[in-house]
Amino acid sequence: MDEISPAVYRAGSGEPLVLLHGFLGTWIHWRPVLAELVAGHEVIAPTLGGHHGGPAWPAQTPPTLEAAADRLELQLDELGVTSAHFAGNSMGGALAIEMAKRGRAISVVALAPGGGWDVGSGEPARLSRLFARQIGLTARLIDHLELALRRPSLRRLSFRDVMLHGELVDPSDAVAMARGADACAVKHTVVEALGRGGSDVALRDLERVAAPVLLVSPAHDRLLPPALHAPRLRRELPDVTSLLLPAAGHVPMWDAPGPVATTIRDWVASHSRRPALAAI
Repeated sequence: MDEISPAVYRAGSGEPLVLLHGFLGTWIHWRPVLAELVAGHEVIAPTLGGHHGGPAWPAQTPPTLEAAADRLELQLDELGVTSAHFAGNSMGGALAIEMAKRGRAISVVALAPGGGWDVGSGEPARLSRLFARQIGLTARLIDHLELALRRPSLRRLSFRDVMLHGELVDPSDAVAMARGADACAVKHTVVEALGRGGSDVALRDLERVAAPVLLVSPAHDRLLPPALHAPRLRRELPDVTSLLLPAAGHVPMWDAPGPVATTIRDWVASHSRRPALAAI
């Protein structure tokens, strides 16, 4: 049964494909690619725990990557999803890899996944500062979003860290994404975790990943530059294929919806558990 609510987008039929958004986001981050993916799959895009519209984050529970994966598994259980193909962006990419460690992923497309920095690097601290700046800017604009984000130049500026061409985002989508980020309940605690070195939100034990992973690196990713965030994943994931995505920033669904949808669709098709229909 189709369902569209702040908590989840679910539509289509076929092998299940779970789409996971990044930190500060909601399922609407996937809106540009939904129509193409729904044509061949049951697409399930939940809003993650602690994010605007998603399940409440449990009090006194630190927002670690492991805890986020636990909460996601509860959501999947409630949705009746035992195993699926996963595509995730940023934090959602890290969670997709975590689902493969837990045996729930048939295959994974990780679009600029988080948590891949080298241990001891300064990347978590840099990300903490960058996210704090984004959160502060959004908070200052929150009462004037509709007016401010009508202007393409301000949309490009507002989304410059995550998109190559933020000015092309529809103003109503831009406002929805900004409001979702501002209402994220775990925003400050995640920023603090990154500022402490990021060990709580880093990917670990990658040798346990039990599914093929397509690691997609947007060429213009300012948030998680591929040169700093992809090498360890390429070294440590047991079954990984790497792809550089041109003309796209960190959230590539908006910069390059066609290539992103095609990449996901083709990867899932090549790892399908359902036999292809014989040609007539």
